[in-house]
Amino acid sequence: MALQIFDSKLQSIRAFSPLEAGKVSLYVCGPTVQSAPHVGHLRSAVAFDLVARWLRLGNGLDVRMVRNVTDIDDKILVNAAEQGVDWQALARDVEEVFNQVYESINASVEFRPHATDHIADMIELIELLISRGHAYAATDGSGNVFFDAGSWPNYGELTNQKLENLEGEADASHGRKNPHDFALWKSTKADEPESAAWPSPWGSGRPGWHIECSAMTRAILGEAFDIHGGGLDLRFPHHENELAQSHAAGFEFANYWMHNGLVTVGGQKMSKSLGNGVSVEELFEQGSANAIRYWLGSAHYRTTLDYSPENIADAVGAMSRIQNFVKRASAKSSTSQKFNADALPQPFVDAMNNDFGVPAALAALHDSVRAGNAALDSGGDVSSHLASVLSMLEVLGLTVDEAVEVDEELAARVGSLIEQRRAARDNKDFALADQIRDELQQMGVTIEDTPTQTTWSLNG
Repeated sequence: MALQIFDSKLQSIRAFSPLEAGKVSLYVCGPTVQSAPHVGHLRSAVAFDLVARWLRLGNGLDVRMVRNVTDIDDKILVNAAEQGVDWQALARDVEEVFNQVYESINASVEFRPHATDHIADMIELIELLISRGHAYAATDGSGNVFFDAGSWPNYGELTNQKLENLEGEADASHGRKNPHDFALWKSTKADEPESAAWPSPWGSGRPGWHIECSAMTRAILGEAFDIHGGGLDLRFPHHENELAQSHAAGFEFANYWMHNGLVTVGGQKMSKSLGNGVSVEELFEQGSANAIRYWLGSAHYRTTLDYSPENIADAVGAMSRIQNFVKRASAKSSTSQKFNADALPQPFVDAMNNDFGVPAALAALHDSVRAGNAALDSGGDVSSHLASVLSMLEVLGLTVDEAVEVDEELAARVGSLIEQRRAARDNKDFALADQIRDELQQMGVTIEDTPTQTTWSLNG
């Protein structure tokens, strides 16, 4: 089976064909760094990391994956003001937490563009939209600029909605002609810091949220790229507005749209009003980062992922069974631990090619584990089973924790360095923290940061 993707714009399965042979461009909406990450951020990160891994490992494609950082936004400014801190410092600190969490679940990306680094690209795009008759400077002279939703006849094409049936803003204030028009540029407010404003043809201000992603995709991936991804909650209005302004500017934009489902708690929507939110810290208290990643990928990416302590416990148990097999089998086989596409079982390949069907892929993984354990118990050759399991784990971004005996002196030295690194990070001395990490690496020690602790292991 060739790779099939559910295109959430067309609401149907499509055969995947990249715009450029052998290469894939993938853009995923990343976090607004206003406050600590929540479970939804982790779910989206793992979902699209799995997409990128299968494109790369299962289909042999060169993948350029971009996950942006929104580091200027109303909420960032509000939260910084409430905390009495510099908004840029808040954004940097929160982003560092996100990076730690992403790294801990093996979902880091190479390209992480920041909105504040692309202001010029955004201004250029706004000017283009104005010249094409799809945007206008505010009628009240405030310096705001709006996209004219009514000027684009295909507005609503992503979510299959008609403009006349949509609710807009409560009023047409701030120079907005129509309630459905959305901000491309926001003029500086009197109570906002000067550092949060940039010069523009319309006066000092900052970009609206939607224009950021359109400008960054164009700057990094070009006016046409393969896949645009993000959480289902972003489909409207954020992605709808991205699509409208990009098409209105004359860009082909995304060839495929993908949206991951939301996270529930005991079948209920996670919300502050219900008081059923689960912090990342609480999550990592219940299992290793490896087990948490397993759980995050255990439901099909388009479906709802339900949180419960029982579901996390199931993931912990599943990873324990997999790891125990790998350790047993590794003692009996000299199989290389390098990824081998030919070792992937056909049911696993078919599952992943069917719109990244991770649940069925996990079933194939556990089938191989059971077959491998049976071979071990009977004294048979386990090499092929081990190769299959290791290759599937690589696709799924899961690792095997191996116990290594360590002498007390080394353990004490490593523990001391980790504590020094923690103190350096607390003091915002990131240069020293990086120096200590390098020293640990030279000792053959790998460290893993989670929101609650730092763990370490010996290489090899």
